[in-house]
Amino acid sequence: MQVTELLAEGLKREYRVVLPAAELDAKANARLSELKDKVRLNGFRPGKVPVAHLKRMYGKSVLAEVIDQAVNEANTKIIEDNGFKLAMQPKVELPQDEAAVNEVIEGKADLSFTVNLEVLPAITLGDFKGITLDKPVLAVSDEEVEETVKRIAEANRPYAAKPDGTAENGDRVTLSFVGSIDGEVFEGGSGEDVPLVLGSNSFIPGFEEQLVGIKEDETRTVNVTFPEAYQAAHLAGKAAAFEVTAKMIESPTEMEIGDEFAKTLGMDSLEALKEQVKSRIAQEHNAQSRNKAKRRLLDALDGLHQFDVPPTLAQQEFDGIWGSVTAEMENQKKTFADEDTTEEAARADYQKIAERRVRLGLVLAEIGEKNNIQVTDDEVTRAVVERARQFPGQEQQVWEFYRKNAQALASLRAPIFEEKVVDYLLELATVNEVPVSREELYAEDEDEKAA
Repeated sequence: MQVTELLAEGLKREYRVVLPAAELDAKANARLSELKDKVRLNGFRPGKVPVAHLKRMYGKSVLAEVIDQAVNEANTKIIEDNGFKLAMQPKVELPQDEAAVNEVIEGKADLSFTVNLEVLPAITLGDFKGITLDKPVLAVSDEEVEETVKRIAEANRPYAAKPDGTAENGDRVTLSFVGSIDGEVFEGGSGEDVPLVLGSNSFIPGFEEQLVGIKEDETRTVNVTFPEAYQAAHLAGKAAAFEVTAKMIESPTEMEIGDEFAKTLGMDSLEALKEQVKSRIAQEHNAQSRNKAKRRLLDALDGLHQFDVPPTLAQQEFDGIWGSVTAEMENQKKTFADEDTTEEAARADYQKIAERRVRLGLVLAEIGEKNNIQVTDDEVTRAVVERARQFPGQEQQVWEFYRKNAQALASLRAPIFEEKVVDYLLELATVNEVPVSREELYAEDEDEKAA
């Protein structure tokens, strides 16, 4: 086998490989000899079929198998001899001319092909102990707990029938409705026994206001226009008419927030409910706090590591980002001019974001490898179980999907690995906890919005 380097430019490599016909023939004969003891042919005793006869019958198919194996061996040798870490699978370009291919298959010519590689860059890791960052923190206040309990109570407020009255804001109206656009009933526009609290702004803008004053068993036509940014693109911006019937009208009743109310929610007491609410709010604050600290950590890592990224990985990342951006803009019927930019400028910005993401991914992977940070099977299993819980009634199907789909399983493993590396780095870095207000904790920073 002869290997000649044709290109060494940045992270791209190209090689020409020549496999002599004699070498391929020798490998094919060795393979045929192995088959001799396994093949059963009429007229020959087991193990006594001449290799020459087998070659006449199976020579071309065996040689094709040998060529495929030899190409893989050549790729492996190139990678191992040069100590490459690949960014992508090798791209092999075999002869396309039919006559040339036939000559190789018939053993009359050497096999010559090219191998194109994209390799990972050598990464020199920075000094993580030199990273200093602020982590915003927020303690849960009694006021937050009280407000949340009140919202829970409001969401669970009992209602009493109001058969002789008219619906007002705050009343709950049970509706049946059928929606149409240009006289045609549309999918998803109908409902039966749908409860709606007037004034809650749960429905399309303008819908609830037109039901104020409706009486039980009364039918009204409600005319509305779907918002331009409506999630169902085929309805966005369209005018629709709904034939609405009020089947029941109920008014809210007084409710005391105490132990009895807490017991309706499965808690032993109001104090126990407050403790659970406080714990949940604390989890939300801590998650937000960590997200901001992680963003600042990633910014610091990006500043410590500047290197070229594999072009194909960057392009794939860009394609994913750009596809999401353009789909969202189309759904919202926006243009780049509406965003005060141009398509060319937006492409350049998102290209930088794609390269940053790839670079940080490579850095995190290198840190994990150098420090033996691994994701255990138990951690992946817990992630699958958690994912299955998100689909009540379909847990078994979700479990089987991940069990049989290695790529889907990897999509669960990757974020676990990333979080473990982030935990490791936050332990090394100097992290200053800075008390902030709720508004500050949940405010979207300009750099976070851009990223």
